[in-house]
Amino acid sequence: MIQDKDRKREVIVKRIANELKDGELVNLGIGMPTLVANYIPEGIDILLHSENGFVGLGPSPKLGEEDKDIVNAGSQPATHVEGAAFFDSAMSFTIIRGGHLDVTVLGALQVDQEGNLANWMIPGKMVPGMGGAMDLVVGAKKVIVAMEHTAKGETKILKKCSLPLTAAGQVDMIVTEMGVMKVTPKGLVLTELAPETTVEEVIAATEAELIIPEDLIPMNV
Repeated sequence: MIQDKDRKREVIVKRIANELKDGELVNLGIGMPTLVANYIPEGIDILLHSENGFVGLGPSPKLGEEDKDIVNAGSQPATHVEGAAFFDSAMSFTIIRGGHLDVTVLGALQVDQEGNLANWMIPGKMVPGMGGAMDLVVGAKKVIVAMEHTAKGETKILKKCSLPLTAAGQVDMIVTEMGVMKVTPKGLVLTELAPETTVEEVIAATEAELIIPEDLIPMNV
């Protein structure tokens, strides 16, 4: 099982980058998902959508080369590719709500075996609001959750989410430092196993019931 935090994040975002297809329009959520932009495979031509108002998001800028006017949805320094388009929030959400996104990648507090997502609040704690997550998971054709498998030793992949939901039944794929899981009509299927990880470790760290197929493969990182 991978222990180093930076290595965990690298494995997760690399695997998600390898999932993206040529020609797709992809939204990257705040936090870890923004790192996916740094690992897009060569030869894959995709457009990254930033919720705060542009299409054509690039990788993180090098230290000292930041432009204060170019930031991603999490207000972190960003770059843009040639031909990028900038617009207001109304246009950004027209793209999201109009069903034009092929993929959205978001973090999560909890996900369950029915594809339910909770990623916006913990009762009793101050929160700024749901942001665009509710729109993104309903509007995108494919929803990928990028997160660490556990938090403070507690599983985040449950039989049923206990936190307030962002959306019900919208998650298609979960990628953690332990593996790749897909939500199917039959249940949650472990399709790929991460490096340095055993099936027994994944089962022990997951409350949800996992279907373990005979053709389980190594994680594509």
